[in-house]
Formats: sequence, structure tokens, C-alpha cells
Amino acid sequence: MRDLYTLDLHTHTYASGHAYNTMNEMALKAKEKGLELLGITDHAPAMTGSASLLHFLNLKVARREKYGLPLLLGAEVNIMDFKGSLDLPDDVLAEMDIVIASLHIGCLKPGSREENTSAYIGAIQNKHVDIIGHPDDTRYKIDYETVIRTAKQYGTLIELNNASLSPDSFRRNAKDTDLLILKLCMQYSVPVIVGSDAHTEEDILNFEYADQLLVETGFPVELIANTSAEKLHRLLAQRSSYKV
Repeated sequence: MRDLYTLDLHTHTYASGHAYNTMNEMALKAKEKGLELLGITDHAPAMTGSASLLHFLNLKVARREKYGLPLLLGAEVNIMDFKGSLDLPDDVLAEMDIVIASLHIGCLKPGSREENTSAYIGAIQNKHVDIIGHPDDTRYKIDYETVIRTAKQYGTLIELNNASLSPDSFRRNAKDTDLLILKLCMQYSVPVIVGSDAHTEEDILNFEYADQLLVETGFPVELIANTSAEKLHRLLAQRSSYKV
């Protein structure tokens, strides 16, 4: 299915503190790779070494098109507690083009299955959150059926993160978890979005492992958000109508 993918929303620049290219370099490489839309979602302030609040406050001055390529500029925010609180305030999130909410060990230590699940539910219910990022790390025990059903209710996209599936990933047992997630997304007709989680320009649109899993599971193309910018914008508009 590799030729179907036209956008990648989970990418990082120097601003994340542990990525290695500028916004211009990322946009140019995405253009060279034939994308019709690129998202840049740098790590929010609670991640060690990442951008400050000022970086996200000032995103309004950044162009939303480079080299003829449309950009969505936003953040990968950190879920900070078991209520789903995030590390950027709502007034800043409201100005973002795209918001991914993720659990990171450095920002929230794993709790019980109920607590971890509650953290995701709280994030899903936040009207500014578009995507739940890499919900596949088994260090966090999760009630995935509850998470997927809630995502359906609020129109939130679930990410299939390619970096999680890499042999070099520090996340644990992601493949088995993602197989379960994909099964539940098919069962409840919840769209997924494939994310490269690129921290270098070369990894933009690197969906190698995620694509293999989608093929293996026979995941329906109509539930993959990456196949056109029009489809993505339609899904985001629907999400906004659910999260009033």
C-alpha cells in the first residue's frame, strides 16, 4: 500500500531537542518525497530538552507553506497525569494546526491499568487533541477497548507509529499491541493515522513497518487517514464537531 500515503503528520525538528533538521529541511525533503501535506509536531515543554512555551506561542509567525508544500504546525504534547492533563495550556493548543497527545515515560510514570487508561481518556476528551500518539508501549497497561471506543465517540485519530515497530525502538512489544489496536479500530470503524515519528529528514514518510502490519491485518484503506489531505481535513472537521 506504500503508494497510497500522501501525508505524514508526526515529525520533529531541532526544536524537539533530540531531532536533527530544521523546519525548512524537513519541508524540502517532504516535497522531494512527493507528499501533499507535512505536519511538524515538536515535543512540548515537559520533554527534556524540548522547545519552550514561547516556541509554541510564536508558531503563528511561521509560514504554513514552504516550497509549495502545505504544512500543519503543532505539537506532540505530553500527557502529564492520570486525568489527561497536557503540558501546553488550552489557549495555546487552540492556536495549533495539529495536536498529538502521547504518554512518555519521562513525563508520566506508568500507573495501574485503570490509571493509564484514564490518562488517555482525558486526553481524548480534550477538544484540542486530534491524535493519540503511539499508544502501543506495554510499559503502560491499557484497556484498549475502552480507549478505542472513546476515540470513536470523540472522533480522535489513533496513531500507528512506525518508529514503535522498528527493531531499534525502546517501546516494548509494540507489534502485538498494534495488532490488537488495529483489530479494535476495524471493529469500531475508528480511523488510524500512520506516523513516521521522524527525527531526521530521511525518515519522513518512512512507514515500512507500519505498512507491513496494515497489509498483514487487511486493514481497510478507507480507515487510513494518510491517503489524501482531503480525507484528513474531513476527519479533523468531524472531530471538531464531536468535541464541542
